[in-house]
Amino acid sequence: MGYFDAASSAPLHPVARQALQASLDEGWADPARLHREGRRARLLLDAAREAAAEAVGCRPDELSFTPSGTQAVHTGVAGVLGGRRRVGRHLIVSAVEHSCVLHAADAHEAAGGSVSQVAVDRNGSVTAAGYREALRADTALACLQSANHEVGTEQPVAEVAAVCREAGVPLLVDAAQSLGWGPVEGGWSVLTGSAHKWGGPSGVGLLVVRKGVRFAAQGPVDERESGRAPGFENIPAIVAAAASLRAVRAEAAQEAVRLRELTERIRARVPRLVPDVEVVGDPVRRLPGIVTFSCLYVDGETLLHELDRAGFSVSSGSSCTSSTLTPSHVLRAMGVLSEGNIRVSLPSGARAEDVERFLEVLPGAVAGVREKLDAPAAGPVAREDGDDVLVVDSLGKRCPIPVIELAKVIGQVPVGGLVRVLSDDEAARLDIPAWCEMRGQEYVGEEPAEQGTAYLVRRVA
Repeated sequence: MGYFDAASSAPLHPVARQALQASLDEGWADPARLHREGRRARLLLDAAREAAAEAVGCRPDELSFTPSGTQAVHTGVAGVLGGRRRVGRHLIVSAVEHSCVLHAADAHEAAGGSVSQVAVDRNGSVTAAGYREALRADTALACLQSANHEVGTEQPVAEVAAVCREAGVPLLVDAAQSLGWGPVEGGWSVLTGSAHKWGGPSGVGLLVVRKGVRFAAQGPVDERESGRAPGFENIPAIVAAAASLRAVRAEAAQEAVRLRELTERIRARVPRLVPDVEVVGDPVRRLPGIVTFSCLYVDGETLLHELDRAGFSVSSGSSCTSSTLTPSHVLRAMGVLSEGNIRVSLPSGARAEDVERFLEVLPGAVAGVREKLDAPAAGPVAREDGDDVLVVDSLGKRCPIPVIELAKVIGQVPVGGLVRVLSDDEAARLDIPAWCEMRGQEYVGEEPAEQGTAYLVRRVA
């Protein structure tokens, strides 16, 4: 009824289901064999490669099928870095790349390479100038997503690609989120995608390496997929992935208009329906179906459970929903509120009545969570250095509790006075400054404390 988590995995497209079932009977043999069954399987594989290449905008012999989008990224990054090792070992990534890109960067750094991260603005967007500044004589590869998986912001790929091309540096584009909506423009060198993001089956990724890009596959090399994806090809899944990509592209223009209207409805109405909400991500340059917002004084995991009970499946970048209890690296890089974060990502075919019901349910769900969290009394409060400084001890408490306790005591200091919030939760580094901006108070900064960190807030109003 309300599956709103298509950015994680889109429902299987009907065309993918039909192609998968049909090719199970035809594509089971080894396409490397010359007998009748092998030739039949090879024809299916070649046709799928041609269809996918046409959708991407590349030559069929530039495209390889991998076991996943993550594998495509790891293979692409390692292969280009290996092929350009003589140039240098410097890698550039944006601060908001998908975790699979950042994991590849971590592995490269651990092996002795160097990595630069390009910062983003508050909307989550990089600039071509940022990449130009990061380029060095020993830069072997730059990476940039086509659109962000958490907030939907579309990146200036064509501009960044032009800067990289001028410097003779290949650009790898992670197009997992955007490929179903259209080809990636610009002079990119390497591109990756993931079928389950556009309604294809899971377990199929795309890796495109343009002719002329130096590429050296790392690890044992197989004779299949140009040596870039070892192992027997899952031909039925590959056929279904290519068929569904073609199908969603045929529907993309019309569906994009419809989903943009629905997400714009959410972006506009959530701040009116729910107080103390920050809608994040670029308001214009964004994917059609993604909208993300964060709610002050809300525990994200509890809110997810409340919405799930009401029949809505969403996701979150809040620290309280992760195993590490740290905020999403995307929200952290953007410098926006992380607590109570909700990502709504509408699948193709999402119904307007379901969006309306979500907007009806959301205010009550948020209010209920806030009521639960408001039950504890404010944390211990002490005066420091006279009457103009309050100390709020929130050590051992997870956001949004430190922010809630700050909000309760800010009125107890005179205008110009300070509140010193002690917290050992990493999310406080984002959420306290975000609260100050939303509430018109001054965030002074942070300083070391015996335990955790002290965050200083000056009362302005």
